Parts: sequence; C-alpha cells; structure tokens
Amino acid sequence: MLQLRPHQEEAVERLSNGKVLVGGVGSGKSRAAVAYYLKNEAPKDIYVITTAKKRDSHDWDGEFAAVAVGRDLSVEGKLTVDSWNNISKYRDVEDAFFIFDEQRLVGSGSWTKTFISIAHRNHWILLSATPGDTWLDYVTVFVANGFYRNRTEFKRSHVVYNRYSKYPKVEGYLGVSKLVRLRNQILVEMPFERHTTRNRKDVKVSFDKDLFKRVWKDRWHVYENRPIRDVAELFLVMRKVVNSHESRLAHVKTLLSSHPRLIVFYNFNYELEILRTLGSCTNVGEWNGHRHDPIPDGDSWIYLVQYTAGSEGWNCIETNCTVFYSLTYSYKQFEQAHGRIDRLNTPYTQLYYYYFLSDSFIDRAVSAKLVQKKSFNQSSFVRKNDSLRNFKPKFAKNS
Repeated sequence: MLQLRPHQEEAVERLSNGKVLVGGVGSGKSRAAVAYYLKNEAPKDIYVITTAKKRDSHDWDGEFAAVAVGRDLSVEGKLTVDSWNNISKYRDVEDAFFIFDEQRLVGSGSWTKTFISIAHRNHWILLSATPGDTWLDYVTVFVANGFYRNRTEFKRSHVVYNRYSKYPKVEGYLGVSKLVRLRNQILVEMPFERHTTRNRKDVKVSFDKDLFKRVWKDRWHVYENRPIRDVAELFLVMRKVVNSHESRLAHVKTLLSSHPRLIVFYNFNYELEILRTLGSCTNVGEWNGHRHDPIPDGDSWIYLVQYTAGSEGWNCIETNCTVFYSLTYSYKQFEQAHGRIDRLNTPYTQLYYYYFLSDSFIDRAVSAKLVQKKSFNQSSFVRKNDSLRNFKPKFAKNS
C-alpha cells in the first residue's frame, strides 16, 4: 500500500489528464504521480521522461517497485524510464500513460514538438517545481491541451512585440485574464509545510579589484594577455577573476570545521580545479560532465557538484549543509540545488546554505536577480548598459 501525506493525497484527487503537478523541490511529486497512475491509469504501460541523472540513478524504478510495477515483471503496466534526450524514441507510442518529469518544454525545439505529438496520442501529466516565468513558457502545455492549434496561433492572439527592436522583443501580452484562467485550469499546486528550516547566510569573499578593473575598463584578457574579443568573453573573464580568488577556498575550509560534510555547487572547470585541492583535507567526490561519483562515505567529506550537471535529479539526507561557491545565472538551477538536501525524509530540521558573494558588480547583479526569483539575463544586462551595448575591444592601452 502506497503511503501518502495529506498534501499528496489532495493533489492526486485534483490531478487529471494534461495537468501540471507543481510542488517545491522535495515535496514528493514522484510518489504522488505513482499514486495517480494506480488510481486513474493502470494497467496502461507507463513511460517516464526525466533527467538523465534520475534515469541512471533508478529513482523512478524505486518509486514504482514499491507498488510492484517494473520494467519486466509488473502487476500493472510495463514501466519505461528514459531521458528527455531520447524522447523522440516514443513519438509513435499510443494509448499509454506518460509522466514528464522536470519541465523541459520552453521554446519551440524538437523536444516540444515530440511532446505535443505524444500528448495527442496518450494520457499524461507533467511534474515541475518551476512551471514558467513568462506566458511564453506555457505555450507548449497550452497547445498540448488543445487550447491553441500551435505556437503561432498563441502569439497572434496574445503576444505584443516591440516594433522598434532589431530582434523579437516581447513588449506585453493581450488577453491576460484568459491566460490566467487557462493556467489555473492546468496547474495543480501541491503546497506543504516543511519540517525543515532553511538558514541562509551570505559569506563575503574578496576579489582582485585591480585585475577586475583591467578586464572591465581596459577590455583586456588578463589570462591570455590580449584584447577581449566580445561581450560574452568579457563576462567569462570577469567571472573568472571574481570566482578564482583564494578567499573562497579559505572559507570552504573554515566551514568544513563546523560542517564536516559539505555539498559545494560551482559553475566552471577552473573552479573545480581549485576545489579539488580540498582532497588534502577530506574525502572529495564529484558530479559533473566528466565524473559521476557517489556521495562519499564517512564522517567528513565534500561533494563537488556542477550546477548544470547536478542541480536536480538526486537527493542527499546525509548532510544539512550546502555551499554555493559561485552563483548560477539560472533561478531554476539555484532553487533545484537548494532542494538536494531539503527532502521529506531528511532527519535534519535545520538546514544551512552559504552563498559566497563578492562586492563585484557582476556578483551583485546576479544575486539581485536570484533574490527576486528570476534568472540573470546577460543580454538584458548588456542592453541596459551603453558601454557594453556598443562594445569595442580596446587595443591602444595594451598594445
């Protein structure tokens, strides 16, 4: 018998075909989805489209094994679990039940087209912690539910573009009351009262101001001793100056004395090389595009996780502390990263999150957006800054 918490039971009652189950990271969306299948869709074959990490860690296999549903032997339908990268393999499946885990449907690429094709042939639900920031984020789900024929019809009906922009820039939306009604029709919120408390602390770190000034003012690549080519490279070099300062590593070592088991999120390979030196202090494991180590054993360890590779799809209840060595631009990644230790089954009630922040304007700008629960948009930042919008390499000062 599948045991559900009250917030999960309520969500299962409200769910139906084509809806989006919205719950915070660690709220138990997977278990609620299994319960919904048993109640409404069994004995259909079931397909779970999820992240590659969740597929490889067999999280979904474990959820369904609890109710005797598996890939080979099953008292109900046959289970298939695969990643979003392979969604096209299931384009022609009919009369099955699909669970789309962790929303990947923004934009108009091949994934979204395949999703709509599958949705028209099968029953389905979608699980998401962050369903959408703008109305355009909902287009694919609206089309899949039959509210609009396609993305073009939605845009003609609701999107107002800036006539004077050189590129498609959304100025506003028409018929917002209808959009709100449609969104409310498909979203099933699953709020719950956590037994954990998130203790958040900004940790002030230093940066080399002279080096940063040379990058920002002189447009000089201080690591390759040449002019910076473009704005994208400017941001990369600025962030490297800020994120490479030795004060960050020193603060990790300090935290290790009070929190002997740490999860550390980072962005770039050069940060990883710095963090690997912590192996002289304790056991170090990694999750990134190159290595998929398990979480280390023992009373003292550090688990280094790259945001894009590991901000979602795994859980850890062996520690109550996460360090953000550098900030990600993506609010979704940021929130997902918080949820790795904030689980329903964690034995901890107090969780600790440390954010390493310098006084550089790039750290301040990214942090401000994340506090607003928004992603930092580099292009938008550039458009608002005259000196960046009219970027030109400065050869004279460094020739």
